[in-house]
Amino acid sequence: MLKKFFQRILYYLIKGILVIAPLAGAIFLILWIFASLDNALNISQHLLEDGEGRPLYIPGIGILTVILILIFVGFVFTTFVTEPIREWIKRTINRIPLFNTLYSSIKDFTEAFVGDAKKFNEPVLVKVNEMGLKKIGFLTQRDLKILGLEGEVIVYFPYSYSFAGQIVVVEAKHVQKLNMSATDAMKLVVSGGVSGLD
Repeated sequence: MLKKFFQRILYYLIKGILVIAPLAGAIFLILWIFASLDNALNISQHLLEDGEGRPLYIPGIGILTVILILIFVGFVFTTFVTEPIREWIKRTINRIPLFNTLYSSIKDFTEAFVGDAKKFNEPVLVKVNEMGLKKIGFLTQRDLKILGLEGEVIVYFPYSYSFAGQIVVVEAKHVQKLNMSATDAMKLVVSGGVSGLD
């Protein structure tokens, strides 16, 4: 009787962990990212002081400042910056050796997720070797003629439980389109195959 009682308690404990752990982990990660950004970008502590002359920290001001700056820059850039000015900015950035590499890589990666031409929206299954090993990835480039790689494509493979990944050039015949949404495919890969199929 006592053994069954403890087994039941252990069962409920495990179920509680399965409910709370992912929820707490996701909330903690989001709060940590926001708190870190807010703390680093918070201008209130540089401009304001409390009654005793110490810097005054107002939570949320850093994030709010960044959002307002992004909205303002987006508005100015789309409303007032003409195509010749954009081309001049692009040419100027391309002349700065290290900066242009970092800038263009970050810009392309950001646009792949939130730009007009999203890149990570075509999940594919890639045959990796002759033993039948396959990997899930995202088709990011269809035409590599410019590199002299006719009939080959670029596939991005995100790592499980990570924001990192790798790109691989493979023959197009080894790439098969998956019948699932890009969001579900990303969830499937990033979760290590645990979620994304429901």
